[in-house]
Amino acid sequence: MARQVTSTPVPKLVDVARWLWIASACVGVVRFVAQLFDREMLIAEARRQNPSLGQDQVDGTVDSGIMFGLLIAVTILVAYTRLANTMARGRNWARIVLTVLGAASVAFGLFRLVAWAGGITADLGVAMSPVDLAVTFVTTVLDATAIVLMYRVSAHFRTRVTVDSASRRS
Repeated sequence: MARQVTSTPVPKLVDVARWLWIASACVGVVRFVAQLFDREMLIAEARRQNPSLGQDQVDGTVDSGIMFGLLIAVTILVAYTRLANTMARGRNWARIVLTVLGAASVAFGLFRLVAWAGGITADLGVAMSPVDLAVTFVTTVLDATAIVLMYRVSAHFRTRVTVDSASRRS
């Protein structure tokens, strides 16, 4: 007799948490990709780090950096999406991984916001644009909210429903 695993419906709060994780990853990746396409800044940084490079070498370095950055961005987006979907299916390990990643993101976001508000970033010569601040604030709020919502419905992560396929036919 074949056994078929059926899933219980995803609770609304868990479904919202899933979409918050995906939205947070999208916001972060969009900001990262926007920074990748600031070619002048990348060229200036490459020249600052190694002034002896010729223009062809700088262009090659920047092009390969952009391609590598795009690969990283796609990988991050796919990983977060898969983790969020796995969490929504009731896998506790995915919820734990998202909690660890989200807690680190929230802690880092709060650190950046507090450092900016306290003037520490200006003292260290680190420039934070209004867009950077907005993205940091938005992703921090999305991640913190998603963490809270995932744990509001803990029973979803303890439920495993197995149905015997022979009993389903009768």
